[in-house]
Formats: sequence, structure tokens, C-alpha cells
Amino acid sequence: MRPLILIAALAAAPAFAQAPAPAHGHDGGINNFTLVEEADITRFDGKLVANWEVQGWIGSDRHKFWWRTEGETKGPRLEQAEFQALYSRNIATFFDLQAGIRHDVMPDSRTYAVIGVQGLAPLFFETEAHAYIGFKGDVLVRLRQSFDLRLTNRLVMQPLFETDIYFTRVPERLIAPGPAIIETGIFTRYELRREFAPYVAVVFERRLGESSRLARAAGENPGGWSIRTGARIWF
Repeated sequence: MRPLILIAALAAAPAFAQAPAPAHGHDGGINNFTLVEEADITRFDGKLVANWEVQGWIGSDRHKFWWRTEGETKGPRLEQAEFQALYSRNIATFFDLQAGIRHDVMPDSRTYAVIGVQGLAPLFFETEAHAYIGFKGDVLVRLRQSFDLRLTNRLVMQPLFETDIYFTRVPERLIAPGPAIIETGIFTRYELRREFAPYVAVVFERRLGESSRLARAAGENPGGWSIRTGARIWF
């Protein structure tokens, strides 16, 4: 029950919004927005796994405070959790420059300086590219792209690709330099309302290269395929 309680708490985070995606109008007012991008459960290695990814912002069209959190539980255990607080400045049509702080509480406590961009690339690809410079010396880049393919007025298919590329070795996390972690999949959601859409996702998430070998040597599963069920919610 604990993963389900966690998902419900995240989905109930207090926020309000006026659009299902970050707006880049020119009204100059203060707006806010919260998106529960992922809140789902699956079974992997015989354990119930819960995932969450939530982000939001408050501010004007040009200047925003942007926050995000993501993580994972396996059974009753919190496996991964990170939180980011970013200043976001609009620098081009549909693109923001972002800078701030990321703090991980699991699998171990780490803090990073963050700089990157987020926005809507040509062909309507939602794009994120951020560099993380750790206070303990680790450096990585996270790249993410997704897009919505609307099959009907309510049925939407969302392919997604995300990878973490490390420039340093992080033995505490069984990470080697290079492309270390990849996540790709297809999220298919049905919009009961624009603000609420249950989904089913087929996801491949895995460590790569030497990071995969380090995980195996430590007795951990480097990853694989899973089927997730959950809901996408925006406020």
C-alpha cells in the first residue's frame, strides 16, 4: 500500500493552472502550473515498483521558478528520489534557459548545480537537456525527448527517450563514464478529461556498458522491460 499512498500524495500536490503545457504568451501576469507526468506502478524482479515524475512552475511568461521531483520505490523501500529547484528564463520562442539546484536523497545524498534548456523543438518534440555538476565531483548530462501522437480526440500515444551520460565514475552508485542509463518506451493514455488521463506504458529501462557490468557484479539487475499502469494529471 505504501507505493499507492505515495502516488496519491503526489497527485494531490496543491497547485493550479490554466493550460495543459507551459505557456509562452505575452500577458505578463503571474501564472502557475503542475503536471504529474508519471504516477504508476509495475512489477519488476518480483517486487511492486512505484514511479513518479512531477514538475511545475510559477511566474510570468519570461521569468519562472520551476520545480520538479522524480523517484522510485521497490516494495516498501525508497530506491531513488531527487528534487530540483530552478530559475527559468525564456530565451526563444518555446524555449527556456534554466539554472538551479538538484538534491538527491536516495540512493545516497548528493547535491548538484544544474544548467540546461527545456522547450518545444521543431516537429513538436518536448526537449530537455541539462548538465549536472555534483558537489562531490560527479558530472553528468541528462537528455530527454518525447512527443504526443494524437490517435483520436482522447487517445494519445507518447513515445519517450531519456538517457544519463556520465563524465566521471561514481562507484557508490555503480556508475561508469559514458552513457550509463537509458529509458525508452511508449505511454498510451486516454484522456477522460484533459486534466486526467489513465495510461498504460511499455518501458525499457537499463544500465549500459560498464555500468551494467558493475550492477551485475554487485548482484543487481541492470534493468529490462516493464509494463506500467498509472495516470497523468495536470492542475
